[in-house]
Amino acid sequence: MVTYSEAGVDISLEEQTVRALTGELSETLEYRNIIKNKGHFAALVDFGSRAIAMSTDGVGSKILIANLMNKFDTVGIDCIAMVVNDILCVGAEPIAMVDYLAVEQPDPEVASEIGKGLKVGCQQAKIAMIGGETASLPKIIKDFDLAGTGIGTVDKDKIVTGTDIKDGDVIIGIASSGVHSNGLSLARKALLDIANYDVNDKLPTDENITVGEALLEPTIIYVDPIMELLNSDIEVHGLGHITGGGFSNLKRLNHEMTYIIDNLPKPLPVFEAIQATGIENKEMYHVFNMGIGFAVILDKKYQDQALELLNKYHDAYIIGEIKEDKDNRVLITTHNNENIEL
Repeated sequence: MVTYSEAGVDISLEEQTVRALTGELSETLEYRNIIKNKGHFAALVDFGSRAIAMSTDGVGSKILIANLMNKFDTVGIDCIAMVVNDILCVGAEPIAMVDYLAVEQPDPEVASEIGKGLKVGCQQAKIAMIGGETASLPKIIKDFDLAGTGIGTVDKDKIVTGTDIKDGDVIIGIASSGVHSNGLSLARKALLDIANYDVNDKLPTDENITVGEALLEPTIIYVDPIMELLNSDIEVHGLGHITGGGFSNLKRLNHEMTYIIDNLPKPLPVFEAIQATGIENKEMYHVFNMGIGFAVILDKKYQDQALELLNKYHDAYIIGEIKEDKDNRVLITTHNNENIEL
């Protein structure tokens, strides 16, 4: 069995590391008027009747695939996507970002391609890139690393905290475009090391694309559908970005609920190819988005209206429901009818 840990990423240790870091910083929240929202995707700063939402993220090891393909615009798009999708999760409209590019050696051609991707991402998210930093760090950075920090704004009475999630609410899943920017270490190990494919080989489960193209497919930016949803008369109880940690991300929205997911679409071909190398279902759904990049939780009475709206942009489906349960679990019926718990 191939695992994420064997690919070099230990999710449990990462969680312990985050707790160790944030444990030292928690008292700083008292220095300013911060809206405490433990475990959510974006942080919130109180500004009277409104709040500023902030999030930061990086592209991760997708950079290694970009280097193999000599194609760098996608990582720029992904840098925008990972940040703004998190900002959306608290009901905020993304406004602006700054980026941080650390390089082993300066390379104007690569920087230009990254910049083109950042520009496309900003256009899709309708945000401004208002500044950033570039650092040359030989012996510290291999090739380059790219991260960004973004801000958004939201009326305080419209913040989506997840506290309104209730028993019987439905979960709508919005399709992903592929692996996005999480789980790439495991995807690379599976396809390039174990299956021994080259990035230029055809993907075995979809011969219309290569392995490298499948892994580099840009992360979807969900700003347009989610902002239209938030500006409609539909009451949204929870929003979740299915990113690192897979479907276990949903548990962050409300710790008093269990998330039952029993109506997922067939996994995308890239996930079928990855799993065929010997990865168990639980690991797949704990690491990858499996074809669902964003989740919306709302009262069942709004489901038809919400689906009509969301399907104008991306495929969207009812993938499950909420049960009040303080065990705070994610219960999944997989594509091959195995029941797993995250």
